[in-house]
Amino acid sequence: MTETCTATKIIDDARTCVTRFDFEPGEETGWHRHGYDYVITAITDCHMRLELPGGEISETTVPAGHAYRRERGVEHNVINRGDRAISFIEVE
Repeated sequence: MTETCTATKIIDDARTCVTRFDFEPGEETGWHRHGYDYVITAITDCHMRLELPGGEISETTVPAGHAYRRERGVEHNVINRGDRAISFIEVE
């Protein structure tokens, strides 16, 4: 059985949603679609596997302190592919 990461809402109001994600090795978000544009900022070095619709797989590393953005509509499952816990903050 696959374990789900911990998602902690920091702010969730009519204008902004900020969530901290913490993953042990092998944990995942589960499949989801983003309803808003979003930015993630890595707290730790984040070695991630992204499962995409249609069976595609993408792997990426976001170094601690770096960020990336995506537009709404992205659908994926994010998995910690590293051997250490990872954390990032997501702002929608």
